[in-house]
Amino acid sequence: MTDTGDKELLLLFRNKDNREYAFGQIIRKYQERLYWHIRKIVIVHDDTDDVIQNTFIKAWSGLDKFREASQLYTWLYRIATNEALNFIKKKRIKLMFSADDLENYLANTLEEDVYFNGDEIQMKLQKAILALPDKQRIVFNMRYFDEMKYEDMAKILETSVGALKASYHHAVKKIEKILARD
Repeated sequence: MTDTGDKELLLLFRNKDNREYAFGQIIRKYQERLYWHIRKIVIVHDDTDDVIQNTFIKAWSGLDKFREASQLYTWLYRIATNEALNFIKKKRIKLMFSADDLENYLANTLEEDVYFNGDEIQMKLQKAILALPDKQRIVFNMRYFDEMKYEDMAKILETSVGALKASYHHAVKKIEKILARD
């Protein structure tokens, strides 16, 4: 059973006998996309693994109540985004970092990351993205890297398309300004 549709997976999940199989298929279908979405927010590989695990635990707990008012992937992205933002907030508090301190910490972590294989230009871009406020960073990453439609982003982030377009525009301008300085 390859590339099973979300509706089929949800039907399988609702059958108690197929629940674990169906959820395993959901994980296989969305794990990589969610991993990279979360990774762009929390930066550190090990932290990303923790956040994605929490995301799927929450999804498992809430999937019975999922009413298909949105697509499964937007629902999962919303959970992943909230988990990542909560993780960042807790990390900031735990390390007693200001927003700027956390930005510097993440930038240094990125430089030392054995999993990062980008060149100097990509490193500058990633550092510029890290300088954005969390929400702008998420909007920029979802639009620029994931090529996500504003309508889907609006469902995930629970905001208007207009607000997202403005946020993306401001993020691009800030990144251009940062890159022009370097």
